[in-house]
Amino acid sequence: MAITRRAVLGAAAASAFVPVLGPGGGDSHDLIALRRDLHRHPELAGSEEYTASVVARRLRRAGLEVTTGVGGHGVVGVLRGAHRGRTVAYRADMDAVPPEGQLPPGSAPAHVCGHDLHTTIGVGIAERLAQQRRHLEGSVVFLFQPGEEALAGAAAMLADGVLEATRPAEIHALHCGPFPVGQLAVMPGYGLPGLDRATVTLTGPDAAGRAATLAAAINALGTVTVPPPERLGQIVDAMLTPDGPLARFVYMRATAAGEQVRASYRTWPEARWSEIRAEIGRLATAHGPATVAFPGDPFPAMVVREEDGRALERYLRWSTGDERVAVLHAAVPFNGEDFALFLRRLPGTFTFLGVRRPGEAIETSYPHLATFDPDERAIAVGVRAMAGWLTYRAASPH
Repeated sequence: MAITRRAVLGAAAASAFVPVLGPGGGDSHDLIALRRDLHRHPELAGSEEYTASVVARRLRRAGLEVTTGVGGHGVVGVLRGAHRGRTVAYRADMDAVPPEGQLPPGSAPAHVCGHDLHTTIGVGIAERLAQQRRHLEGSVVFLFQPGEEALAGAAAMLADGVLEATRPAEIHALHCGPFPVGQLAVMPGYGLPGLDRATVTLTGPDAAGRAATLAAAINALGTVTVPPPERLGQIVDAMLTPDGPLARFVYMRATAAGEQVRASYRTWPEARWSEIRAEIGRLATAHGPATVAFPGDPFPAMVVREEDGRALERYLRWSTGDERVAVLHAAVPFNGEDFALFLRRLPGTFTFLGVRRPGEAIETSYPHLATFDPDERAIAVGVRAMAGWLTYRAASPH
């Protein structure tokens, strides 16, 4: 994909509002205030009423066409440029992490996955592009999605016909990550694993004892475990290593409760689902009379097509500099993303935005940890990078 002069000029105009790092003037201070407001009002999947109302109000004030109540509390904003071009979409998730999803488990919902930043960045992009509407070619559709932590919001918005109503040609998203603030990590050919579950029910003598033994055997199928905080850097290093230790993995969690074993697991590559299902069936049979149930197809992996990820890499290297762009060669083993459902319908990209403060321990920037405390300067980075990318893609001939 060539970077045309016309698209570059449009992207440069859109991204000129925000510096790569630094406070960035009144607009950036306003966005930081927005993030702190959302941070004080964390809402669980399906309950994002306050967040959605704040987003809708800001989008309307910026002049976008706004629809609320899409897939629950989802908000859709459409920005139409003054010139002909393509329609591209940008998705930002809004919900907080439930107590059981926090490490260690918390006592209340909390924004420890960065969705408050994601929402703020989405609003910031919309406001900045709206200011440049007279130069914008094409249209940008903003999807503020509920229910990501429950892997339910994307499906709900799709079921409500959001793509049919807005008809974007492609879709893009961004997520906080444990990289230095100011760095953007792309993932051509990679992404995040899906999720599969199994329930094994044992019968006959000593079923409960056999279930405990079976759970241990199923857990042994795993090739990676969540490391202690001081070793999280090894996971990041592995993600940056071509053909490294995370090129293939199984992340397995199996527990026994009475006569039943419940397992959930993530694999890479995605095609290994059938292999792991067969192994669980084999192990269950080896531990005596048992039935094995799988709840339909696995939740799919999120995969960025190689060509789309490379196009984003080229753009970011041009617009931000080589030193600010990292390329991932493996998936994060422990987390998934329902943005996968959008990427199964449309081409697009997913970018990790570094939120780690200089000199801080990695656990302050690793999502879902209770110690998650992102550097708010990342907001300006995300707005600048994604505003330019969306402008470039809307102006691109294909």
